[in-house]
Amino acid sequence: MTIGGAIAAGHHETAGIAADVLADGGNAFDAALAAMCAACVAEPALASLGGGGFLLALPADGRPVVYDFFPQTPRRFRPENACDFFPIVADFGTVQQEFHIGMGSIATPGLVRGLFDAHADLGRMPMRRLVEPAVALARSGTHISPMQAFVLGVIGPIFKSNAASMALFGSRDRPGELIGDGEVLSLPEMADALEVMAIEGADLFYRGEIARVIIDDCASQGGHLDGDDLASYAVERRRPLAIDLDGARIHVNPPPSLGGILIAFALEMLREIDVAGLGFGSDAYLKQLARVMEVTNHARVESGLQDNRVADAVLDPALIAAYRAAVRDHPTVTRGTTHISVIDSAGNAAALSLSNGEGSGYIVPGAGFMLNNMLGEEDINPHGFHRWPADTRMSSMMAPMVVAEADGTVAALGSGGSNRIRTAILQVVLNLLTFRAPLAEAVARPRIHFENGHLDVEPGFDEAAVDAAAETFPDLKRWDALNMFFGGVHAARRAPRGQGFDAAGDPRRDGVGRVI
Repeated sequence: MTIGGAIAAGHHETAGIAADVLADGGNAFDAALAAMCAACVAEPALASLGGGGFLLALPADGRPVVYDFFPQTPRRFRPENACDFFPIVADFGTVQQEFHIGMGSIATPGLVRGLFDAHADLGRMPMRRLVEPAVALARSGTHISPMQAFVLGVIGPIFKSNAASMALFGSRDRPGELIGDGEVLSLPEMADALEVMAIEGADLFYRGEIARVIIDDCASQGGHLDGDDLASYAVERRRPLAIDLDGARIHVNPPPSLGGILIAFALEMLREIDVAGLGFGSDAYLKQLARVMEVTNHARVESGLQDNRVADAVLDPALIAAYRAAVRDHPTVTRGTTHISVIDSAGNAAALSLSNGEGSGYIVPGAGFMLNNMLGEEDINPHGFHRWPADTRMSSMMAPMVVAEADGTVAALGSGGSNRIRTAILQVVLNLLTFRAPLAEAVARPRIHFENGHLDVEPGFDEAAVDAAAETFPDLKRWDALNMFFGGVHAARRAPRGQGFDAAGDPRRDGVGRVI
């Protein structure tokens, strides 16, 4: 067996555990799933066993498939006045944002079911081997990275909201404060839960002891979930959306999620433009890219595709029809996210994005992890909170992607970054396929983001080009450094016929790339 591969992730422990699994003979899917478990320990502000995500898998000898294990809205509504549901304010430094947490913010988690279903279909190693590194990490403890410390600080009111959360995430050195950069986080109860889960399977979470604890607490403490929600949760296997660009086939997360379809929308608008001829970073490039982002905003779920003349001109009508049918009625979540990309020596590719929202504040007793707060998203409740469609798979901006080029080159990538996910991935794809930039450069190049009439620009572009763009888009902010606001694209790539690997973690989010 030839050993080799590439990994990119948001934490050195997450990437290192994936690398160890590959080195031990696991395939890309084994490595990605092991890394997902590790991320729930090492990246607790962004990932949890109580959340969900998407895995885009491209087997070397098979067809691509998306495993949708994102949260589902509950089947029944608890009366509003009986819900544990309240706001907190997250402080990002330059701006504040309100989120809602509590038991009434919890949607049905899908991550554990996704872990087991994807492993049954694609995995090579035993489940015990895949969870073993995360179990060891949770027991021995991991040093909190600067990125995790920053995010924990931003959403500190959630993690400080109750004694159970503070018992896990409170600083041992600074009473009353959350654990900070360089401090060690240990999660022994989560280690035990993972270990037992590897033996008993997903039913421990959905029908067994953990399920009973969650159901009882929701009933007594103001949550919506009941036994039917957990027992009936199922992973959706979907055919990825396929896009052709510059001789490559791009596979990306399809509807009902939004990110992939909006990236497709943007690429279709660029199809008749000589983007390479504009030159990366030129004033013409910046203006054209901003215009594309502006028009793509019309295709977001909030607008219901109001600008149909634009849509019909730049996107295949069948794709628009699919968008309307598959996206509009699904509640959309744009929350904290992390991403893992893995490619192995056989050419198997895995792109895995996961999220816990900001977290509900509720720690599962005896299991040591926090459940999501996906029902606390204002965008999914346009007519007021507690008005979400019942028993519906929630939508997301997450857009895990695999790119297969004509010469056999395969790349896996994805991003965190809420609404910036789609624009971050769009720009990295253009850097890779249109401008033929090396992988690390394609990820690190400066980015822009246009939304709600406002253009954000990272440093690194020619100042004269930015000045020219400002004439067309006067509501423009110049950032003074690369920033996590612009996403966090973690990418792995395999050259044709196994001739080499490359990996790049996004410096904006402490990303790590590993090649073995």
